Amino acid sequence: MPVFTWEGKNRKGEVKKGEMEAVNETAVNANLSKQGIISTAVKVKTSDIKPSKAKVSTKDLVVFTRQFATMIDAGLPLVQCLDILSSQQENKGFKAVLTQVKGDVESGSTFADALKKHPIVFDNLYVNLVAAGEVGGILDTILNRLAAYIEKAMKLKSQVKGAMVYPISIISIAAVVIVGLLVFVIPIFESMFADFGQALPMPTQIVIAMSKFLQRWWWLMGASAYGAFFGFKKYYATEGGRKVVDELVLKLPVFGDLLRKVAVAKFTRTLGTMITSGVPIMDGLEIVAKTAGNKTIETAIMKTRESISAGKTISEPLAQSGVFPSMVCQMISVGEATGALDNMLNKIADFYDDEVDSAVDAMTALMEPALMAFLGVAVGGLVIAMYLPIFKLAGAAG
Repeated sequence: MPVFTWEGKNRKGEVKKGEMEAVNETAVNANLSKQGIISTAVKVKTSDIKPSKAKVSTKDLVVFTRQFATMIDAGLPLVQCLDILSSQQENKGFKAVLTQVKGDVESGSTFADALKKHPIVFDNLYVNLVAAGEVGGILDTILNRLAAYIEKAMKLKSQVKGAMVYPISIISIAAVVIVGLLVFVIPIFESMFADFGQALPMPTQIVIAMSKFLQRWWWLMGASAYGAFFGFKKYYATEGGRKVVDELVLKLPVFGDLLRKVAVAKFTRTLGTMITSGVPIMDGLEIVAKTAGNKTIETAIMKTRESISAGKTISEPLAQSGVFPSMVCQMISVGEATGALDNMLNKIADFYDDEVDSAVDAMTALMEPALMAFLGVAVGGLVIAMYLPIFKLAGAAG
């Protein structure tokens, strides 16, 4: 049972404080009244980590959802499930959230309403699906669908992250090597060339000038990089800035195509899961739009939602947006016509999951030689530029 902190006054008017383990606030007030204390404040005591700021990993959420579904399917009461799962939870933040959810359910709140109070942990998709499961009496089925959806979404996200790790690491290593050469190695060569008594080759002069500039103005370059990053972040935070950047990102060669496929997979998977679970399509489209992660795609989905409210089909406005591939729109149209839209959406999602795999492999294969060439030209160019005077001197001596 949850622990409550209370404050009140006794018959003499003295202020009293304490803690009490009880089912809910009503039980606390009843116990205090028996002791002759009129309560003025009763609150659930949680851990030092506030539930509103809890950090819960996707893996923790999937494990919780799977275990919860199994317990519900086995016939355990909702409160007992929450009690067991919160007591065995190692993540203190998540434990605090589950304790508060349990307290709210015990106080008469629905499970969905209790989850809704913690949007950082349980998003709108999660809450709406749980609400549909409670109304339809199929909470265990909904929770299993949710766990499967979260797992696939996590896999999709990790694929994109994995595709970006390789190029970022190569570019970072190249930057460190180049800066190290310019700051520490080039000055040694410069002092050696000072005794040559003849003009240095142009590439060597350029590299030495770069080295001097970096040593003298490194703080300016750092400040400029920080300013550019901060300025971009501020610009992207605006409505217009996000719209422009997100539209440009989708038009990037190779990477833009990958992001488009990820967006299609996420859109169809999310909407298919919600329709299958009994969430109204208008509510589903609104939630999908808010979780799209790209302003251009979000706008296209919201326009689709408006068109549906005017009596149109889903496929028609999606095709007009130009964001979604024609094959996707045609398959959705077939799904609408046959009354199997949820199954069709899930089939599209499965297809585009494979497409994302292929796109990631293709992008990695394309980037490898390009990055190696960049690294060779950048580092090799510096080395050759510094050895040119030595070659020139050796040629003159021969």
